[in-house]
Amino acid sequence: MSRIGKKPVEIAKGVTISVGTDNTVTVKGPKGELKQAIDRDIKVEVKGEAVEFIRPTDQIRHRALHGLYRSLINNMVKGVTEGYTKQLELVGVGYKAANQGNILDLSLGYSHNIIFEIPKELKVTTAQEKGKNPTITLESIDKQLLGQVCAKIRSLRKPEPYKGKGVKFVDEVLRRKAGKSAGK
Repeated sequence: MSRIGKKPVEIAKGVTISVGTDNTVTVKGPKGELKQAIDRDIKVEVKGEAVEFIRPTDQIRHRALHGLYRSLINNMVKGVTEGYTKQLELVGVGYKAANQGNILDLSLGYSHNIIFEIPKELKVTTAQEKGKNPTITLESIDKQLLGQVCAKIRSLRKPEPYKGKGVKFVDEVLRRKAGKSAGK
């Protein structure tokens, strides 16, 4: 049995979970509402203050989906109660970030600025303190969408291994390479 799949998802106070006829799980909480379609083979049961996931067989596919859907619903419950936040840092001379609503304007050393539209489900803020690198803070209740948007922004200029220039997560540790050896 899947260790993750066997653990029931605890329902926090103020959160309601309902399972539709088409096997769609809806999680409503103080911060918003999220929906997730569940594979028809996995059964979802709401029992009191917990949600349990039951798989029909021990096939590899069923075992994989068992833990997956348990984790997704657990992330949804945490999202509608606490929410998720990720911070990106722009390392490099002249790198800048500004936002107007959900339009992010990035200057990453290319000939033109990059205009990036953030989905309406996310809240974006930018900060530029003197003596520090510019930061982009993204907040959302949807962990999947937040991670996907952060990865897309990071892919615009990945950190290079020599000086570390590029867009990186604030808590990310980069593996640095040594430069050229000194001359003879």
